[in-house]
Amino acid sequence: MSQKVVLITGCSSGIGLALAVRLAGHEKKRFMVYATMRDLSRGQDLVEAAGRALGRTLEVRQLDVRDETSITTCVDGLPDRRVDVLISNAGVGLRGPIESQSMEEMRALMDTNFFGLVRLLKEVLPGMKRRRRGRIVVISGVLGIQGVLFNDVYTASQFALEGFCESLAVQALRFNLTVSVIQPGPVLTLFERKVYDEAVQMDLSEADQETVDLFTNTYLKNNQQGFGPHGQTAEEVAQHTLKILTMADPPFRQRTDRNTRQQDRPGDTFDRPGLDHDQVYNATLSLLKRLPWTRHKTFHLDKNTL
Repeated sequence: MSQKVVLITGCSSGIGLALAVRLAGHEKKRFMVYATMRDLSRGQDLVEAAGRALGRTLEVRQLDVRDETSITTCVDGLPDRRVDVLISNAGVGLRGPIESQSMEEMRALMDTNFFGLVRLLKEVLPGMKRRRRGRIVVISGVLGIQGVLFNDVYTASQFALEGFCESLAVQALRFNLTVSVIQPGPVLTLFERKVYDEAVQMDLSEADQETVDLFTNTYLKNNQQGFGPHGQTAEEVAQHTLKILTMADPPFRQRTDRNTRQQDRPGDTFDRPGLDHDQVYNATLSLLKRLPWTRHKTFHLDKNTL
């Protein structure tokens, strides 16, 4: 069985690093991994974790998902420009009142989290279609299932990924390609710590006092201790992803946390995902359930009164 060429983004830490090391260390050497990151100076942790796989089944390359030239240069450097498996993992976070977030910050988040995937696919999808072989794996998360207080823009980026992938998956079937969305639960990584620290230091002067109190005394206070024993490790997510890659007929969605689940009953899209440790998440869920999502009785408009 020939090695599968795997291109992974966002490998300087966290899930991306764990994925690169796990796939490159596969006992049957099934994968040739190209682990990419925007800033190669941040690659020391990956190099150390890769160990003997470095230079054998793992190579580190520069790739910035915000830069089309960077993506093209990276893919041009692969043998025959072949990518058998694309794992889109690069992402950034943003929390807090939207009044305190600049439009530039919001655009930058969407540019990385959503349009980063779009740019990658514009580069590698044509080759996959020609070969009629390929797998696309997108790392999303529980915020692609349900919005959470003060995660408005980040949640929007995850919902965008989910909808985009649903649409793409239908087209992919025609070309014998698969699309899988990985939805981790809370993951204990430097990414979460960085996003939390940035939220703590946010300038809240543009927000009203009631919103500031809700953010600082409820949201940040609840998140101060992180996810504790309830969070997943990046290695667990990597193991789930490996399982998906070795399936003949992988599912479209795969939740990696046994405590999370999603049901989509008519008129009741939201259901408790089992994250009982996260009071903000569950409070958001309770309030969402109270919104009038659908009208159960039909009504008619009188055109004469319009």
